[in-house]
Amino acid sequence: MKFATANHKSFAAHCFRERRLPAGELQFCGLRNTPAGSRRSQAFTLAEVLAAMLFLAIVIPTAVEALHVSSLAGEVAARKGAAARIADRVLNESLVMTNWNNGVQNGTVSEGALDFRWTLSSQPWPQDAMQLLTVQVTFLAQAKDYSVKLSTLANLQNQPAPATMGSR
Repeated sequence: MKFATANHKSFAAHCFRERRLPAGELQFCGLRNTPAGSRRSQAFTLAEVLAAMLFLAIVIPTAVEALHVSSLAGEVAARKGAAARIADRVLNESLVMTNWNNGVQNGTVSEGALDFRWTLSSQPWPQDAMQLLTVQVTFLAQAKDYSVKLSTLANLQNQPAPATMGSR
């Protein structure tokens, strides 16, 4: 590495040498310095700072609320899908087991850490000899109750007669 010889001026001596500029300004190493009275500050004004704070006071709570709403919507959508699967399973099991005409039935199904409460009810269908079976599955999402209903028609004529015990 080469160092400057004695006949070269040092950087500090070159940099801090005053040069006279018009209107009494001074220059140090390429930086201009204007007199204090005519120099404009490079900071924000109080009005600009207050306007920015007001803008943030409006935007931040709105953004947080939007995140909360989207989180709730995602959670409810996932649980509604699970509740629909449970309602479908309860309807299918009831049709296969033919126990749907025993009045209102209810129960709880656990799927993972979540509990889903279901209620199966039947009512006469106004046309033909059929029954309308309805399963309502309720679940909790962020401290609110939501529900899913599924319905189907069951034919009364295909239902086997209740088994009786008799002697030989």
